Amino acid sequence: MSRLTRPFSWFLLVALLAAGLPAAPARADGCLTAVDAPGCLHGLPADQYNALLGQMQANPWPAVRPVAISISELERYSFWKLDRESVTFYYSPGGMAIETINPGYSFVSPLNIRAGYMEVAPDRWVSMGHLTEVQASRHAGVELDWPLAYPMAWLIRGTAASAAPGLKPTRQSPILSQYTRVNIFAAVVVDGWEWYLVGPGMWIEQRHVGRIIPTAPPAGVGGRWVAVDLYEQVLTAYEGDRPVYATLISSGDNRWPTNEGLFQIWAKMSQDSMTGAMGRPDFYNIPVVPYVMYFDGGIALHGAFWHNVFGYKHSHGCVNMSVSDARWLFNWAAVGTPVLVWRSR
Repeated sequence: MSRLTRPFSWFLLVALLAAGLPAAPARADGCLTAVDAPGCLHGLPADQYNALLGQMQANPWPAVRPVAISISELERYSFWKLDRESVTFYYSPGGMAIETINPGYSFVSPLNIRAGYMEVAPDRWVSMGHLTEVQASRHAGVELDWPLAYPMAWLIRGTAASAAPGLKPTRQSPILSQYTRVNIFAAVVVDGWEWYLVGPGMWIEQRHVGRIIPTAPPAGVGGRWVAVDLYEQVLTAYEGDRPVYATLISSGDNRWPTNEGLFQIWAKMSQDSMTGAMGRPDFYNIPVVPYVMYFDGGIALHGAFWHNVFGYKHSHGCVNMSVSDARWLFNWAAVGTPVLVWRSR
């Protein structure tokens, strides 16, 4: 994920203090890359690290309420993806060919499966060799009791922690799995990137996480509203100035960026179909998209069952969420709910 660099600033210092955290080390003392040296522990002056150690041991995970996942619903949004190029359809399993096409990024659900073929429409069969089963992600966001005791983030991919900021992990380094929720106890900058202390002797670089960074309501906005942070790839739902829910999302990639600005949800559909880029290599056809909330013309907040890389840009401009997150937001947000699309950095 492309992320902008910025120096360690008083903004971050104040944010850490506001969350009840000791600040990142005000003096380096040559400790940044020191795991265990005189006066230094795990990249911090020993007195600062020891002051945090008890907090890390007592608060290994963020104090949040994960949203319940409905396995039966996820199974309803498990589809089959066609190969992107040269797929032949037949009247019957192994029978006469109807046509051969390049279907792009297209999904189907089975009517029948027989003799190594799937019927995807009446009298329209395709070899199972051209199909890949896609299962909806089990990621789900969290309900928040604000303020949190510590800043919170998710790992956006499986990552080995470093013993000190800027160091490479070793074979003995603990590995945090994708979507692990972590508290941030301190932050320092190495080579222009922030490193976060997320547990005893565990540092993670900022490009491996999506972090909740709160923002004030836009002028004239009150009640329920939604903020989409394009930098962190995090969506936060608010009631007034209080965050009540947050999760990872996938916004538009660099070819199809999601527009920044203040919008409103103008239509909601429990399911819709989405097709685009006809005739081009990036053509897509998704017949059933769950929990669609349009806010910028044809751009929507919606569930996405076809990928599991939330925290990275991955769409044609829409804001992708897991099916579980989209269901939560669909039930919470009404037509007219403001949607702020912004960059925290």
